[in-house]
Amino acid sequence: MSEVICIANQKGGVGKTTTAVNLAASLAEKGKKVLLLDIDPQSNATTSLGFTRGDYEFNIYHVLIGSKRVSEVVLKTALKNLFLVPSNIGLVGIEKEFYNPKKKNRELVLKEKLKEVSSRFDYIIIDSPPALGPITINALSASDSVIIPIQCEFFALEGLAQLLNTVSLLKKTINPKLKIKGFLPTMYSGQNNLSKQVLADLSHHFKDKLFHMKKGRECIVVPRNVKIAESPSFGKPVISYATNSKGSLAYRDLATVIVRG
Repeated sequence: MSEVICIANQKGGVGKTTTAVNLAASLAEKGKKVLLLDIDPQSNATTSLGFTRGDYEFNIYHVLIGSKRVSEVVLKTALKNLFLVPSNIGLVGIEKEFYNPKKKNRELVLKEKLKEVSSRFDYIIIDSPPALGPITINALSASDSVIIPIQCEFFALEGLAQLLNTVSLLKKTINPKLKIKGFLPTMYSGQNNLSKQVLADLSHHFKDKLFHMKKGRECIVVPRNVKIAESPSFGKPVISYATNSKGSLAYRDLATVIVRG
């Protein structure tokens, strides 16, 4: 059975999609068979891997409404071992269906759909939208754990309590196995005092939930790196676009920790 990891934060612009794409790619690079599930209507994870709307007919929306199975919409990416379930702006239409109170178990639709392919992959990485709506609730309900990227800038922790409360509620109700795998500081700059302060705050409040290559070492942070920003426009993860960049090394380290368990 695959391990399902959701990348979530209702705050936009924190490196959520970047983390989903590059963690998935880094795990695939380690020989793990990985399915990246783009469940964000903005479909940035899809375009980050070089796909355009004309490259596929069906996407996660068709899976969620029941007209297609997951296996019928999976795309093979340019990276060995990495597969993608694409998204499309039409996914915004699923919100109305999920809000329908007459729809039973609407929080578990994605979980049920993923059962078909769960034995085929080592990891399923879910890129969720920047909101705590029905789509994100479905993503969290289908996951074993969640990684929360946190931008090392002003207002970084704003709204975090709401996400943590949602995770706690889901754990108590419909997904008892859900856990926070860790917090990932992103866009970190060692020359920026604010970045240092945000990282210090994270270390103080969530010390045991930061990722470390080795005990006692500094936690893994994703640096503010121009190569990370450039790579999506080339349709590649940063580990392929700039393999030795600081951003690539950070995501490879994260993947190492994830595989290590």
